[in-house]
Amino acid sequence: MSRTPPARIASLYRYPVKGLSPEPLPHVALRIGETFPADRRYAIENGPSGFDPAAPKWMVKAYFLMLMRDEWLAALHSHFDDASNVLTIRRNGAIAAQGNLETAEGRAAIERFFAESHAGAIKGPPRVLSSKGHSFSDVARKVVSIINLGSLRAIENIVGQPVHPLRFRANLYVEGWPAWHEFDLLDRTLAIGDIRLKVVKRITRCAAINVDPDTAARDLEIPQALMRRLGHNECGIYAEVIEGGTIAVGDAIAAEQPTLL
Repeated sequence: MSRTPPARIASLYRYPVKGLSPEPLPHVALRIGETFPADRRYAIENGPSGFDPAAPKWMVKAYFLMLMRDEWLAALHSHFDDASNVLTIRRNGAIAAQGNLETAEGRAAIERFFAESHAGAIKGPPRVLSSKGHSFSDVARKVVSIINLGSLRAIENIVGQPVHPLRFRANLYVEGWPAWHEFDLLDRTLAIGDIRLKVVKRITRCAAINVDPDTAARDLEIPQALMRRLGHNECGIYAEVIEGGTIAVGDAIAAEQPTLL
C-alpha cells in the first residue's frame, strides 16, 4: 500500500444549526464516538416531522430546512454562543432574529423569524428541534466529515471555475493530500497527535454543494459534473473518533499503516 504523503489541518468548522452558517474553530476537543461539540445540535423543522426529543432518532434531512432545497439559507449569517445558548441571525449585516435556543421564548423568536420572513419558502410552521446528545447529521452514525483540498482543486478543473470550500460544509479540511487520496484511506486510521479517527465512509454529494455560500446562488452542478467525468458523485470522507483529545488548525495528519496478520 502506498505511503500517505504529509498533510495538515487547514481549517476546522462546526455547524450548530443544520443548514445555517459554519463557524470556524482554532481548535476542537473530540470525544470517542461523538461529533464535533455542538455540530448540528439544532435543526429547524420544515413542516411536521414526528421528531420526539424524548426518544430522538435519526431522520432524513428532507424534514428540516437545508441547503439542498433551501438555498436562501446561505444569505443568512448566524452565530451560536455556547455560554448563553443564544443564536443570532443576521441578514444584510443587521440582526434579524435572536434567541436562547434552550428556552421556549428564545426558540419562539427564531421560529417567528422564519415563519414571517420566509413563509413562501417553507412547507409548514418552523420549529427549533434539539435533544441532548443528538446530532442532526446527514448520516445516522456520529462522525467527523473531512474534505481534501487537493480533491477540491480537481473539482475546480472539472467545472472550470473556483469552488468555495465551504460549499461542502465539512468539519475538517486537509491540505497536502493528492486529489482523491482520501478514498484510499477507507477503513484506515488517521492519527492527529494522540487523536485517532477511523475512516468509515465516502461522502455522496447532493445539490447542497451547488449553492455558493457567499451569494446564496445555485450556480453550479457539481454532482452532475462529477458523474459525467468520474462516474461517481462522491467527495470527502466520514470518520469516527476512536481516541479522543484536542486537535488544532495546523496539526499534522498521518494515516497509520494497517496491521498485517
